[in-house]
Amino acid sequence: MLRWTERAAADLLAIGEYIAADNPTAARAWVEKLRQRAVKASKMPRTGRVVPEIARDDVREVFQRTYRIVYRVVDDGIVGLTVFEGHRLLGKLDPDLG
Repeated sequence: MLRWTERAAADLLAIGEYIAADNPTAARAWVEKLRQRAVKASKMPRTGRVVPEIARDDVREVFQRTYRIVYRVVDDGIVGLTVFEGHRLLGKLDPDLG
């Protein structure tokens, strides 16, 4: 199962809005690709790499081209924590890690 935090849902919305300024159709398609990549990760959560900035076994990430999808492994799947352009470093996540 895949669940998203409010932060991750807001990230997806912001990514879509940014792309939609130039191409609304491409924005919808790209956000769907990001979502589908997270669904795939939820089926085999430990295959994502451990996030270097956090170095916790339960916080992992997968990539969709240059975007990082950071998630926490839970008993029944994953919780998407944040999605962002991969050239940036991960910011503070403590409130979402609980």
